Amino acid sequence: MTPVEAKDSSPEFAAAPNANASDSSSARPASSGGFMKTAIIVIAILAVIVVAAHFADKATRLPKTTAASLTKTESKDEAKAEPDLTLKDLDGKEVSLESLKGKVVLVNFWATWCEPCKIEIPELIELQQEYGPKGFTVLGIAMDDEGRSAVAPFVQKEKFETDAGKSTMNYPIVIGNDAAGDKFGGLLGYPTSILLSRDGKQVKHITGIITRDDIVKSIQEQL
Repeated sequence: MTPVEAKDSSPEFAAAPNANASDSSSARPASSGGFMKTAIIVIAILAVIVVAAHFADKATRLPKTTAASLTKTESKDEAKAEPDLTLKDLDGKEVSLESLKGKVVLVNFWATWCEPCKIEIPELIELQQEYGPKGFTVLGIAMDDEGRSAVAPFVQKEKFETDAGKSTMNYPIVIGNDAAGDKFGGLLGYPTSILLSRDGKQVKHITGIITRDDIVKSIQEQL
């Protein structure tokens, strides 16, 4: 008989499995209890994470209207009336939106230092040339902090290349301020243009450089 077989059949080692079995049976409840505690802790942590994520998302989510305003560069205003706005032109004379009723008006917020504004000015000049005689006008609202001292020389001297040749800005310019922009719901940047109908309703709002494709059809519809 081999030594291994002798050890397996000896009384000392025969009792050992019983001892182990006793230890195992007594340890099972502890192991089960530990597992349950761990599961409860994990579930509790997951619940806290879910709740925290829900409130964090709710707190940081933008309203739909705000989110839309951040992504849209063009929109149609639902028959919103033009604001009560009066500003001074380069000669110091007051110009009000009310005084322009009866015309289709493209209000254009711009600045002399704004490169995108300079890019679209030739389009505005051409729109004024083509549709001015039909009851349309661009109204440029200059937003330079320096006011007239910066705007007047620019308007008088700066020439832009158009289909009809070089031309200075051929439409009325007034000096604006932040309050003027706020009356149109605030500005995301320059240029920003708002098309007004003959009866003073806001019919189109464009943030960024306009092109003929953006605006011509809307102008024609209002004339």
